[in-house]
Amino acid sequence: MSAVFDDDVKACAALVQRADPDRFRAAMAAPVAARAVLFPLYALNVEVARAPWVTQEPMIAEMRLQWWRDALQEIAEGTTVRRHEVVTPLSRVLSPHLAGVLDEYVAVRRWDIYRDPFEDQEHFDAYINYSTGSLFVASAQALGVADEDVLRKFGYAVGVANWFRAIPELENRGRVPLLDGTPEGVRALAQSALERLNKARANHRAAISAEARPALSAGWLADWVLKQAVARPERVASGTLIPGEMRQRLSLMWTVSSGRW
Repeated sequence: MSAVFDDDVKACAALVQRADPDRFRAAMAAPVAARAVLFPLYALNVEVARAPWVTQEPMIAEMRLQWWRDALQEIAEGTTVRRHEVVTPLSRVLSPHLAGVLDEYVAVRRWDIYRDPFEDQEHFDAYINYSTGSLFVASAQALGVADEDVLRKFGYAVGVANWFRAIPELENRGRVPLLDGTPEGVRALAQSALERLNKARANHRAAISAEARPALSAGWLADWVLKQAVARPERVASGTLIPGEMRQRLSLMWTVSSGRW
């Protein structure tokens, strides 16, 4: 799919810079051509992630998510796509298949609208897989050849790491983010996510093409966060699962320069 770094993409980049500095940094470390693909996808993530939180009315939140599902359906069906600073550049970089992958990604975010806890581990795993996991599938495969199973294992690990960092805010908003929030439960979940991360990395060079690799830089903090959650699970509740600025910069530089993730 073609990618053009026009005013729409610049607007997407500005949105990501304001709302998602981690992914903004990762995208800025990618080649310019890759940024033109990644910024619209990351801007979609910003818009979808905040849609359930900008209103107290569940019906309005449902309508906001449905708006994005309708836009993705237009892309998937190849019909006339609505004019929008995020949707328009998305239509240039998404295949019909990847638009369908992102429809699942939007649909699963309905959980954010309500206050019901996850039903069981399968429900939690599906939420992480179809939110963060699907975003990695779409962003990597929009850039190049990448194995979906590897992307989903990697995405699960990154998703859990990001979830741990978000827990204090989720609890402040009245959500029940974990099935087992005890130190033992946190440690077990972090260990499970680390195991998936290691499996994803096992054959990384064969499974992820060089063209697709910049999409995985967005998960550059996951390994550190998950290991901290295993060693000191109390840091999840205290909201201190973030490394210092220098460690972040060096870690991202190493990830990009080494080609590993």
